[in-house]
Amino acid sequence: MIRIYDSLSGKKLIVKKPKTRSLKLFVCGPTVYDLPHLGHSRTYLVFDIFVRYLRFQGWKVFYLQNITDVDDKIIQKAQKEKKQPLALAHFFEKKYLRDIKNLNIVSVSRYARASNFIPKIIKQVKILIKKGYAYKIENEGYYFDISKFPDYGKLSKRTREQAEDAVSRIDESIKKKNKGDFCLWKFPKPKIPAKIAGSKNFVVYQGEPLWRTEIGWGRPGWHIEDTAITETFFGPQYDLHGGGVELKFPHHEAEIAQQEAASGKKPFVKIWMHTGLLFINNQKMSKSLKNFVTIQDFLKKSIFKNPANVLRMIVLSHLYRKPINYTPSLAKDANVSLNVIEEFLEKLKMVIKNKNRQIPKGLKTTGIDKLIKKTENKFHQALEDDFNTAQALAVIFDFISSCQKIIWDLNSASAQKILKFTEKTLKIFGLTIKPLKIPNKIIKLVKKRELFRGNKQFIQADALRKKIKQLGYELEDTPSGTFIKLTQNG
Repeated sequence: MIRIYDSLSGKKLIVKKPKTRSLKLFVCGPTVYDLPHLGHSRTYLVFDIFVRYLRFQGWKVFYLQNITDVDDKIIQKAQKEKKQPLALAHFFEKKYLRDIKNLNIVSVSRYARASNFIPKIIKQVKILIKKGYAYKIENEGYYFDISKFPDYGKLSKRTREQAEDAVSRIDESIKKKNKGDFCLWKFPKPKIPAKIAGSKNFVVYQGEPLWRTEIGWGRPGWHIEDTAITETFFGPQYDLHGGGVELKFPHHEAEIAQQEAASGKKPFVKIWMHTGLLFINNQKMSKSLKNFVTIQDFLKKSIFKNPANVLRMIVLSHLYRKPINYTPSLAKDANVSLNVIEEFLEKLKMVIKNKNRQIPKGLKTTGIDKLIKKTENKFHQALEDDFNTAQALAVIFDFISSCQKIIWDLNSASAQKILKFTEKTLKIFGLTIKPLKIPNKIIKLVKKRELFRGNKQFIQADALRKKIKQLGYELEDTPSGTFIKLTQNG
C-alpha cells in the first residue's frame, strides 16, 4: 500500500490500486527554449524512479509528459536568434530528449507537444466561454475569470504570484477583471493583414506562431495547453499529477480551475505530487539568475566515471519533496557511495566465480535468506511511505555493510542470492553499475606481485603494491584472490 503526500490536502494519501492495476500520471515537461539544467533533471529523475518502482510492483502506469513548444520565452529567443519559433522549440526538444536518454530516464509512455493539440485547446476555451468562466478583451485575448471559480487558490493557498513562482506567460493586462486572471487564448499583436492570412490555418507573423480558429487568430495560453493534453489522453479526471513545486502557482492552480470549471467534475486530480527545488550554493538554480549547470555540461565535463549515476544518487539521497543544495562535495559523496556499491558487486562476483574455495568450518550461511527478506521488507516500507528513497537507500547500504563483514566467508550460492537481490534494487532505482575496467598494465603487475608472494619475496611484492597504488589502484588480498579497486581519490 503506497502513500504519497498530496500537496492539495496536506496529507499522505493512499494511491488506490484498481482491479486493472492501472495508474494515469501526468508530469509537466519542459518549455523548450534552451538547454535543460540540473534543476529540471531532479523532477524527471524522481518520477522516472517512482514509475520504475510502481511498475516493479505490478502497476500498469501510463506516464504522460508534455512538451511546451508554444511560449513567450520561445518566441523571444527565436526573435533574438532570427529563427522560426517552432523550429527553435523542436531543436531544443531534441536536446532535451537526448539529455533524458543520457540520464537513463526510460519510464515516460508518451511525450505530447502542445502545438499538436490546438483543436482540443479551442474546444476547452469555448466551453469556458459558454459557461461564463472566460471573457474576451478586445485585441488581447480570452481570459479566465478567477472570481467565478471560488476554489481558485485551494492548491497553493493563495491567488497572487510570488518571486519563486515559475511564470512563462506575460498575462498582465490593465483591462483584466481581476489581477489573478490568466490568459487562455492570446490574440496577435498587431492583427494579421488579410493578404498575409489568406486561406492559411497557420502562419508566423511578427515572430509569433498563430493559428486560425473559431475564436479568432491567436496562440494558446500556457495553462490551457496542459489540460487539453491530459483530457485528450485521460479524460477530465485522473490519478496523479507531478511537477516541480515552483509550478504549484500559478500553473497548477490554473489547471485545476480550467478543468474543473469546464467539466464540472471534482477532483481534477486525486493526488498532487510536487518535487522540491534544487539550489546551488544555497541559491535557487534558474536561468534567470544565470547560476545553472546544464545537464549536457554536467554529463560531458564531469570528473566522474558515470555522472548520470552521480546525479541519480544525489536525487535518491533526498526525500523528493524537500530541497537539495547542490555543491561539488555533495556530488563527490554520491560518487563515493557508487564506488562502494560497485566494489561490493565485484567482490560478490569474485566469490561466485571461485566455487572451489574452502569455506571456514562452522560458518552458518542460513541467515542470508533472513537478512535478504528483512532488508527487502524495510526497503519496500520506505518506498511505500511517501516514496522515501533516502530511507530505502540507507536500508540498502546497511545491508551492504552487513554483507561486507562476511563476504569472503560466503559460499558461491549465498553470494549469488545477495548479488541477485542487490541488482534487483539497483534496477528499481535506475542505477546501472558497470564493472571497473582494469588496464592490462595493472593486471600484469598484479600477476607479477602474486608470483613474488608465492615465492615469499615479500619486499618485492610490497614494492609492486606501492607502485600499483601510485597508478591509482589499491589491492586487497582475499581468500578468493587479489581484489583490485580504485584508490579513494582515483
